[in-house]
Amino acid sequence: MDQQYHLLSGIINFLSYFGLGLILIIIFKFLYAAITPHNEWQLIKQEKNIAAAIAFGGAIIGFAIALSGAASNSVSIVDFLTWGLIALGAQLLAFGVVRFIFMPKIIQRIKNGEASAGTMLAATNISVGMLNAACMSY
Repeated sequence: MDQQYHLLSGIINFLSYFGLGLILIIIFKFLYAAITPHNEWQLIKQEKNIAAAIAFGGAIIGFAIALSGAASNSVSIVDFLTWGLIALGAQLLAFGVVRFIFMPKIIQRIKNGEASAGTMLAATNISVGMLNAACMSY
């Protein structure tokens, strides 16, 4: 009986963390698209812009990596949500730093379809996500 309870409890915890993680990823995708001055959805879906796809994909992967660190180290669902929101803010900040400090012309370069610009933005987002995940421990 005790083993069945632990199994059921584990499944409920998995569904809670996984469900919240998916919701956070969806929120991140919309917030990230909202803060970028270019329309990712149009560039990716209609214009088949590879640079935009690389950059946006890297942002999503970076955030998912950070969320995985939050899930691994959280002591409760509220803790996971808190660290997930911190990761979300850090990922959005990473875009701002790249855009305004390191590569001020990155938006135009992505619009022009320059894969090198998309790759650098993706690499930055993935790196920040990995750093986020590593730093989310007690």
